[in-house]
Amino acid sequence: MQRFSRLLDELAFTPSRNGKLALMTDYFREVPDPDRGYALAALTDGLPLRIPLRRILSGLIAERMDPVLYQLSRDFVGDTAETVALLWPDRPVAADLDGGPTLGALVAALVSTPPAGLPQLVAGTLDRLDPRGRWAFLKLVGGAPRVGVSARLAKAAVAAAGGRDIGEIEEIWHALKPPYRELFAWIRGDAPRPDAEGRAVFRPLMLSHPLEEADLPSIRPAEFVAEWKWDGIRVQLAACAGEARLFSRTGDDISGSFPEIVEAFAGRDVTVDGELLVLRDRVVAPFNDLQQRLNRKVVSRRMLADFPAHVRLYDILTLGARDLRLAAFTERRRELEAWHAASPPARSDLSEIVPFADLATLTRIRDEARAAGIEGLMLKRAASAYLAGRPKGHWYKWKRAALTLDCVLMYAQRGSGKRSSLYSDYTFGVWREAEGGPELVPVGKAYSGFTDEELKRLDQFIRRNTTETFGPVRAVRPELVLEIAFDAVQASARHKSGVAMRFPRIHRIRWDKPAGEADRIETIKAMVGAP
Repeated sequence: MQRFSRLLDELAFTPSRNGKLALMTDYFREVPDPDRGYALAALTDGLPLRIPLRRILSGLIAERMDPVLYQLSRDFVGDTAETVALLWPDRPVAADLDGGPTLGALVAALVSTPPAGLPQLVAGTLDRLDPRGRWAFLKLVGGAPRVGVSARLAKAAVAAAGGRDIGEIEEIWHALKPPYRELFAWIRGDAPRPDAEGRAVFRPLMLSHPLEEADLPSIRPAEFVAEWKWDGIRVQLAACAGEARLFSRTGDDISGSFPEIVEAFAGRDVTVDGELLVLRDRVVAPFNDLQQRLNRKVVSRRMLADFPAHVRLYDILTLGARDLRLAAFTERRRELEAWHAASPPARSDLSEIVPFADLATLTRIRDEARAAGIEGLMLKRAASAYLAGRPKGHWYKWKRAALTLDCVLMYAQRGSGKRSSLYSDYTFGVWREAEGGPELVPVGKAYSGFTDEELKRLDQFIRRNTTETFGPVRAVRPELVLEIAFDAVQASARHKSGVAMRFPRIHRIRWDKPAGEADRIETIKAMVGAP
């Protein structure tokens, strides 16, 4: 457990991707089974634990520390695990002499202990660990380490530890379970590669690059195919041997959130690539509707009816025993069209090919995408194979230009991780007329688009201009204008303003502009796009 605690601590304070990769690679090479496998699970899909940690901690905190002190500390720190780890009374016991419990032993105990005994197990474990160990243990049990590591980066570290390609890891990942003994035996060279044949598994996606001005001369109509860029989420559907699974672009299994899509593809033998949308009467609904379905473990009948999911397909990777990824895009498209026409699954259709004769026509089509409520265009080289990762020069995304509005900072919240001591999450609004005069109504929240130096200056402004506090959130005197860039505006019943921005980010900090000159609600409502 000490080595795992040190790993999480070092990951949290290592900003660079390569630094994090090196830390995990060394860990996976040096730490024995099953500890490294459980660490890998914690950093990727999460351990298969079902523990009511919040309820357990609530009871333990009441017994061991002043609840007022805890609440004040929690509000300041912004993280439950860190607060409990620091405030928990030190009670060194003899078990610490041997380095404390191993990660594997802890997981085994958590799995085998009945619910009634879990509070005692959690308390006993916290008693045996130092503050760093307590923090790591709570992150492990809570299922969200949040140390700036994606599941893909953790898999890349496993690949690096064994001199393998990450694509090899991803193609067998969903056929494996923690603590991944067969995976580590393979990368050590002590066993063959785990067999994923006959399983519905994820294949690494081919990704695109944003189209820059410098790329335009290389876009020749005879060499590229254009499609609409739909405002949903990228998914992959894998069906094999009676099993069907829906994966996100990062390889996460999201089948449980969209059971009707999985059911529609059950019994097939195919792997297809597409965009997940909410579709009503053949019209794509705003992204906000799709968000109602994301990350839900249980989907009610009403949710299925109110937000009907649909997948718009644009590529095919495998068909039966045939792997089509090395074929040219145009050939794969013909295979996709023939397969879909022969027996189209419910809740699916094909993404439309957009014809264009020259760049001028393509530019006009892209500029008109906003009026149709479409994000932009995808440009794919006709001869390109389906290459994992983000190969340059094959696929481009050409999004419509961003919209901008001048908004006023209303609230600020502490960030997490290395930003936990800074106010880095900002809620902003626009003006509207009210009985007592103009008032601000929130239209969005952003936490990106500024430099480290700008963040420090924003934090200082917020501390000097706080009018009220609500735990980790501060209300701010309405004096600072933020120029916000965003992709679209959607109607939203959740917001007091009645609208919400799509992908808002801070474009500029307008220290020079009076808050009274910021935009008004009528301006943003006029931007609500077609569905």
